[in-house]
Amino acid sequence: MEKKYFLDIIYLIASITFIIGLKMMGNAKSARNGNLYAAAGMTLAILGTIFLHEGEVPMLVYALIFGAIAVGTIVGWLTAKRVLMTKMPELVSLFNGMGGACAALISLIEFKHNHEMGAGFGIMLSIVLGLIIGSVSFSGSIIAFMKLNGTLSKAIRLPSYNILNNVFMLATLAMGGYIIMSHELPGIAIWVLFLMSLLYGVLFVIPIGGADMPVVISLLNSFTGLAAATGGFLYGNQAMLTGGILVGSAGTILTFAMCKAMNRPLSNVIFGAFGGSTASTESSSGIKGNIKDITTTDLAVLMNYSKKVIIVPGYGLAVAQAQHVIHELENILEERGVDVKYAIHPVAGRMPGHMNVLLAESNVDYGKLVEMEDINPEFSTTDVVLVVGANDVVNPAAKNDKSSPIYGMPILDVENAQNIIVNKRSMNAGYAGIENELFYNPKTSMLFGDAKKALTELVNELKSMD
Repeated sequence: MEKKYFLDIIYLIASITFIIGLKMMGNAKSARNGNLYAAAGMTLAILGTIFLHEGEVPMLVYALIFGAIAVGTIVGWLTAKRVLMTKMPELVSLFNGMGGACAALISLIEFKHNHEMGAGFGIMLSIVLGLIIGSVSFSGSIIAFMKLNGTLSKAIRLPSYNILNNVFMLATLAMGGYIIMSHELPGIAIWVLFLMSLLYGVLFVIPIGGADMPVVISLLNSFTGLAAATGGFLYGNQAMLTGGILVGSAGTILTFAMCKAMNRPLSNVIFGAFGGSTASTESSSGIKGNIKDITTTDLAVLMNYSKKVIIVPGYGLAVAQAQHVIHELENILEERGVDVKYAIHPVAGRMPGHMNVLLAESNVDYGKLVEMEDINPEFSTTDVVLVVGANDVVNPAAKNDKSSPIYGMPILDVENAQNIIVNKRSMNAGYAGIENELFYNPKTSMLFGDAKKALTELVNELKSMD
């Protein structure tokens, strides 16, 4: 049997492992094994491509390939092992960007000889699309990374930026179309398109506000998948094509799911700049009421005599690395007959599933993580809701204040609980820069301080009550 048929079988097996792995990643209990299945399939496809390639390959090329794989594996492994949970969105942005850069480089390399050989419309279309989408994903992801780590802390809105962005996007697509249709053009044209695509990626992401970054990261992830799929079409590589389509479709579905969770159309996310500085100043007025705080001793007594407690985790929990102590709090309360659950908002944290992964790290039972639609009816029968480091996802302004940038966004109805406890470091506004009227609710008490320190003190108080 020829090498090609062996390679086709390997690509088929790899494609099946991608699908099985993705399916398993949908459940926290099987996610780790799903990742391993997909990684094994990818390894098989890479080795098959290298060793079953038809034609003579110089040993130097093999050395360079394995050297690059070794360096990439070491860097990736060390990065993934050392990254903090709070830095995961930044890591995902970088990975997105690297995938986009690879797709763009493939297009730059393959353009010259394919164009000289007079390649057909389909091949040239895949090269140009791979270059545009990959470049946009790369530069956009780098900007997203800089926004997430605070290097670019504010949304930058150029005058008439919607018009500017749309005109530049059309110009980039027109340049791509010209390259596809033209049979005689200078080689510099593809580099001009490359630079235009990079610039559009910057223009695309730079005006977007901080609160919308999870949606943008998901959208860029889908771009990277689509760019990889064009490479699969270019090389006739079924594994690359399947993997790219799966990543692209998964990212697209997740993007729209998050937009639905925020009750905002995708166009409003891209052009609305939600979370920018303007929103924070407009929405901080008009809230009446007083702030009252609570001591850990009083909170321990309150929880000790409760029948039902719901915990709302947020980014502040991740920053404080308090996931283990909150699991200990859950165990103590349950030993005393208290029903404890976690309320998970779809956009809590800085990326989709952030809270699920964080709590899974401390071995919280996945069955205790309840999605927003299912947990909201339970708040009215809850004795105590403990909000830890979450802000925008519990802000009643989403329902009460039509002038608020988050008006219409579904939130967790924590105000229906009998007692509301909010743990925060200070009264500073949340990630969206919007003041929270929940803090002034007569049923609300503030537990100020670092989440890990405050929860540890609470756990110790409960233990002392034995």
